[in-house]
Amino acid sequence: QVQLVESGGGMVQSGESLRLSCVPSGLSLSAYSMGWFRRTPDKDRDFVAAIRLSGGSTYYADSVKGRFTISKDNAKNTGYLQMNNLKPEDTAVYFCAAGVPILSTTREARGYRYWGQGIQVTVSS
Repeated sequence: QVQLVESGGGMVQSGESLRLSCVPSGLSLSAYSMGWFRRTPDKDRDFVAAIRLSGGSTYYADSVKGRFTISKDNAKNTGYLQMNNLKPEDTAVYFCAAGVPILSTTREARGYRYWGQGIQVTVSS
């Protein structure tokens, strides 16, 4: 059974940083693309960032570009989302996901098969 477990969330002040980690069991991240999504009042799974299996290309939502960095450490079988200069509007439940999305679905939740349970990130002003 595949499970993804997120960690590293919490409550911080505006301008601070957090690093989310995603550790899978029953799955090797080296064989999958990985994405991070967040639940907002407007959207259940709002795209944040992705790193594709093929070539390691990275993709970001415009709202986080330049502040967030997605990465994978295949040796540790762990994925990361480094979040810098956090803003109150980044407050959400964050989910990591693994899958083999076709290029056109890299930014879409339907492109990913496996999901974590989510972790809360709260940014106060």
